[in-house]
Amino acid sequence: MPFYELIQEAYDRLRKRVRRTELIYSHHYTEKLGVPLFFKCENLQRTGSFKIRGALNFMTAQTKEALKHGVITASAGNHAQGVAFSADLLGVKATIYMPEITPPQKVQATRDYGADIVLIGKNFDESCEAAQEAQRSTGALFVHPFDDELVMAGQGTIALEILEELPDVQNLLVPVGGGGLIAGMAAAVRERAPHIRIIGVESTAAPSMSASFAAGAPCEVPVKVTLADGIAVKRPGQLTVPIIRACVDEIVQVEEEEIAQSIVSLLERTKLLVEGAGAVPLAAVLHGKVRNLKGKTLCLLSGGNIDVKTIALVVERGLLAAGRYLKLTIELDDLPGALARLATDIAETRANIFHISHDRRSKSLALGRTDVSLELETRGFEHMRKVIECLERKGYALTVE
Repeated sequence: MPFYELIQEAYDRLRKRVRRTELIYSHHYTEKLGVPLFFKCENLQRTGSFKIRGALNFMTAQTKEALKHGVITASAGNHAQGVAFSADLLGVKATIYMPEITPPQKVQATRDYGADIVLIGKNFDESCEAAQEAQRSTGALFVHPFDDELVMAGQGTIALEILEELPDVQNLLVPVGGGGLIAGMAAAVRERAPHIRIIGVESTAAPSMSASFAAGAPCEVPVKVTLADGIAVKRPGQLTVPIIRACVDEIVQVEEEEIAQSIVSLLERTKLLVEGAGAVPLAAVLHGKVRNLKGKTLCLLSGGNIDVKTIALVVERGLLAAGRYLKLTIELDDLPGALARLATDIAETRANIFHISHDRRSKSLALGRTDVSLELETRGFEHMRKVIECLERKGYALTVE
């Protein structure tokens, strides 16, 4: 059966089982960027990610006989929840292999859907190898996170929803890891609206799709730690790469700081919470990674499963990268009133003291001296520069962290 027909079948199969997620126009980003910008909010999907579409499409297409020994898969979190939810819905046993570094929130959410969890491996690829080995001995049905036509077809249903609501969209930005999401969406778009520009976005910490796109075949590339753990794949799919090569216009990369800034920006400006992988399309737009961007542009927010600890770290990192959070250390005379004078001088700059700590016991300090560590809220890089200049003019010896 032609692949596009599989996507249409998936659309009919899923439309009453998954949420038709919101497609939102952003006034703020449209004004900021000068192009009409829209978001497709798969972060609001059931289980918090688009992954439920592929998992549920795969499993509902199977016979009872095929599912009698249950299902098994590997995932960094989102596919795990999609498979666990689908298995619970169909009354099927699910076993999920997850990397040891998977955020606890994603592990617990997967357990809450009734799946058995095995934490193994340093990354997705090691977990996947372990899951496939277990599958051979148990007879369970392996549900691949991305390298399967039924899974890709399920993800492709997002494109059909977009084209129904925004038929005149001109640019589509999609996160890229193993390639199942963008392969399914791009195949649907090329069939229905071949003029649309399709751009894949990956983290520079996990650039396997860029390498594969250039080489014309799946390439294995080492993965570094990244905020976009959902797309941190060492080797993309054997099935996905040819489709992406044929249907996607380009692959661009974004840095970790850019991802962090985009998560924070989405929280502040749209009140939408996204995970790192979900923020990479907006990061690419905000930081000029896509050349000659014109016309209606849509960023796919692929998921919102981010744990509280990561949110705290990302917010701090995003504020630092945006020049709105300044960390510095100042050495003072350890005399009454010295700290009060410093606080007054900072107040004159209109910076706000967020946190302050006082250390007079460091071995590196001369007697009668003290270190003051400060965290200040600032209004951007220009304000940050003025704060530093003002304090230096007043004679403070400071170190910016």
